[in-house]
Amino acid sequence: MRDLMTLLWTPAAPPRRGPRPTLTLETITAAGIAAADAEGLAAVTMQRVAEAVGVTKMALYRYVPGKAELVALMLDTAIGAPPDPVPGATWRATLDGWARALFTGFHAHPWALEAAVGARVIGPNELSWLETAVAALTDSGLHGSEKLDVAVLLTGHVRNLAQQVTAMPPGADPEQAMGLQALLAGREERFPAVAAALESTGGDRALDFGLARILDGVGVLIAERITRPT
Repeated sequence: MRDLMTLLWTPAAPPRRGPRPTLTLETITAAGIAAADAEGLAAVTMQRVAEAVGVTKMALYRYVPGKAELVALMLDTAIGAPPDPVPGATWRATLDGWARALFTGFHAHPWALEAAVGARVIGPNELSWLETAVAALTDSGLHGSEKLDVAVLLTGHVRNLAQQVTAMPPGADPEQAMGLQALLAGREERFPAVAAALESTGGDRALDFGLARILDGVGVLIAERITRPT
């Protein structure tokens, strides 16, 4: 039985002799993703996945030790590889595109938000996302820990917005989902600042606004390092 590190990082070698395996990790993982996309992570069970791929639950255990390992495979597959940086693009353009692509992935697979938390073994795709973000800041003058912190900060913003959006009815914006307009009806004098802000809203721009402000701040820090290197 292969452990999680081996499952994620070492592809299984095909047998040299005898019949080919009836299943592959890719097939099993795809069945788990389909179940999670349809009904959430709680719907993913070894029994359900075994039935989906046409084997017994005990036979499935010969490929994947348990649900935790299966979810790790599902997460790394669902998140996929990061977008390739555009040649000659600035660090800001690269990180902006990186964050938007990450948001798209979480939005497509909301269960991944629950799976991608806590101390765990991460897979090659997930580590490639971090590599892309850190590499974008190679010539920025930031220290290594600061580059990692930028990636963490962007990921946090993306995760927060993805959690909110996936919990809303399709097409709703945050103000509508929170029922702010209905709550404020007749109470504008008590909450004038919120009422005035709502009058000027034009849809959900939270992702754009947050990314711009984070990257503005990173830009200020980079400019300081250029003029006053430490």
